Amino acid sequence: MQFVDRALARRLESAEEMPQVHHAEWCQKNQPSVGAAVEEIAGGHMIFAGLGSPIGRAVGMGFAEPVTAAEMDQLEHFYHSHGAPAQTDYCPLSDPSLLELAKQRGYGIAELNNVLVRKLDPSERFSARTGFTIRTGKPEEAPAFSSIVRRSFFPDGGEPEGFDEMISPMFAFPGNLTFVAEIDGQLVATGAGLIIPEHGIVGLYGAGTLKDYRRRGLQTAMLERRMQAAADAGCEYAVIVTLGGTTSQRNAERLGFRVAYSKATLIKQPPAL
Repeated sequence: MQFVDRALARRLESAEEMPQVHHAEWCQKNQPSVGAAVEEIAGGHMIFAGLGSPIGRAVGMGFAEPVTAAEMDQLEHFYHSHGAPAQTDYCPLSDPSLLELAKQRGYGIAELNNVLVRKLDPSERFSARTGFTIRTGKPEEAPAFSSIVRRSFFPDGGEPEGFDEMISPMFAFPGNLTFVAEIDGQLVATGAGLIIPEHGIVGLYGAGTLKDYRRRGLQTAMLERRMQAAADAGCEYAVIVTLGGTTSQRNAERLGFRVAYSKATLIKQPPAL
């Protein structure tokens, strides 16, 4: 795998940054009651998509230059003014000033993830797989797509409130990739992504397979289809962000993805009223 320097890491971070930006912008146009907001900060973006939403943190801070105390003030005001905790992603290639300021201000760690990357080659072709059909998803299939993702991630329930509504808007994102797999006319698996042309990146997400249809190679085929589409669109790298030790990570590594780095989401609760 290519050596990951700060410039490449900034590009890879866009795989989580831009889907959130597009989601918040979609909410601003279509669900103004959510109070979604997006602002640039320290070379990245702060995103808010409603209280309780899993979408909503700063991504891309501190790659071009050190983060300042004033920018941390800006971050905290943005989120705390919405009654939400201030959150920002930090990776080993972020400028150390971000972590130092976060420590001084009492931030904790909310989440740890692995960032996996694979170089794309438009001349690469994958073997045909049988037993199912993969095709482009249709906007009207957004509810069914979201349901498959939800049931895959939360087979016993307990998903965050509004999970389906969080997934559905991605069909409207510029540069979106949405694929579904069918068996006997039934939708059984999903895979999505976002082409980010300014960074030559495709961020891959939205993968799910219904329990009764697992171990048939569906997600491997779904990864291959999305990588091919992204390579044909001119992307240089595919990026997946996942918790360590998951099936998603194992599937990705079988297809040549490698961990570029691990990163943390840092969090600070709003002051008590």
